Amino acid sequence: MLFRGSKKRARPAGRGSLIGPLIRELATSPGALDATPWRRDSPPRQDTCAEEFLVPQDIELSVVIPIWNGAERLSSSLQSIGSYLAERDYATELILVDDHSDAATAAAIDAFRQTRPCVAVLRNDANRGKGFSVSRGMLHARGRIRVFTDADLAYPPEEIGKLIAEVAAGADIAIACRVLPESRYVMSPSFFSYLYTRHVMSRIFNGAVRYSLLPGILDTQAGLKAFTANAAEVIFPRVTIGGFGFDVEALYIARLHGLRVRQTAVTFRYDDEPSTVSFIRDVARMVSDLGRIAWNGRGGRYE
Repeated sequence: MLFRGSKKRARPAGRGSLIGPLIRELATSPGALDATPWRRDSPPRQDTCAEEFLVPQDIELSVVIPIWNGAERLSSSLQSIGSYLAERDYATELILVDDHSDAATAAAIDAFRQTRPCVAVLRNDANRGKGFSVSRGMLHARGRIRVFTDADLAYPPEEIGKLIAEVAAGADIAIACRVLPESRYVMSPSFFSYLYTRHVMSRIFNGAVRYSLLPGILDTQAGLKAFTANAAEVIFPRVTIGGFGFDVEALYIARLHGLRVRQTAVTFRYDDEPSTVSFIRDVARMVSDLGRIAWNGRGGRYE
């Protein structure tokens, strides 16, 4: 999804052009990247295809969303993220990676794209996993800052701005961290069992990650992360894990290459919980992934 652009513009590489607009955005006043800035009282802007006007350096923000099934809530999520991006005062793109979803989900993606024809849709020829889908989307992206977030928007679109601000301020990577004191959960009382099942198990898993691979990283698995273009292009060609363990692998690669990681407090909405059995299975698989990452690191796979 690309917005803005009435003539071809070339800007120097880097992230400096975003810093001023983003600081003002977080203060709830609009930023301005052009000589004639959009104002709050301006007529609503239309989503327009601007491929012929933009060079890659023009795209400030790419958002990648991996999708696998979940048609019942997908349309609402896509409308929310589409509206968020349409309100930005800089050029953005939206990349949806369909990981061989069912027919209903594919139809929901197509229906959304018909209303916003500039959305890029990448479809995997088989179910390849979240790690594969995120990596594919990140390498397809062209933005100075590249964000991936989950399709259920457990992190409201507005949380993206917090991570972008960290990157604009100098981090190579900003990751949502759900366990910082400033982070907040929004959940129904019916999901309080989460605190005693998945949350406890995820903290045990993350403790193993900190001990073995990533000291100091408090929350590797949050589904909202932002990268500079350079960081994305260093990390994602080297990712080998197609499943949920890819987050750990990506951050491990970042550490090996000296990239700066910033952990960011977020608001997290909790609407669903997998069964304990399936979560145990996922944790067992991720523990296996830790061994694979350590092996790859010792073998020089990530250099």
